[in-house]
Amino acid sequence: MTSLILPWANTEMMDIFLRQVAEDFSNYFILMLVDQAGWHVSQKLTVPENMRLIKLPPRSPELNPAEHIWEELREKNFANKACRDLDEVEDNLCRGLNDLAKDPDKLRSMTNFPYLNVTC
Repeated sequence: MTSLILPWANTEMMDIFLRQVAEDFSNYFILMLVDQAGWHVSQKLTVPENMRLIKLPPRSPELNPAEHIWEELREKNFANKACRDLDEVEDNLCRGLNDLAKDPDKLRSMTNFPYLNVTC
C-alpha cells in the first residue's frame, strides 16, 4: 500500500502520487481505480508506463474500494475525537494508514471486491 499526505488535491499532487505508486510497484503492471475527481481525469495528468487508470462511473462510491479504507480510518482513528490542530490530524491519519499497511489480510478483505477478480 502506498499513501502520501500531500498539501492539495490537484493534478500536480496526483502526478506525485502516481509516480510514487509506479516506483513502489515497479515490477508490476498496475490497474488503478479512480473516481471522476477532476485531478483523476485531467488531460494534464501524467500516467506512468506501468500503470493504467480505470475510471469508475460518476457518483458510484459503492464501487470504489478506497471508500472502505476511508471509512475504516474515520471509525478507528477519528471517531469521537477532536484534534487540537492539523498536526494531530496528520498523526492520527498516519497511524491508521500504517496500521492498515501492516495488516495486508485486513486491507485485502476491505478492498477485494468480487467485480475486481478477473481470470484470464
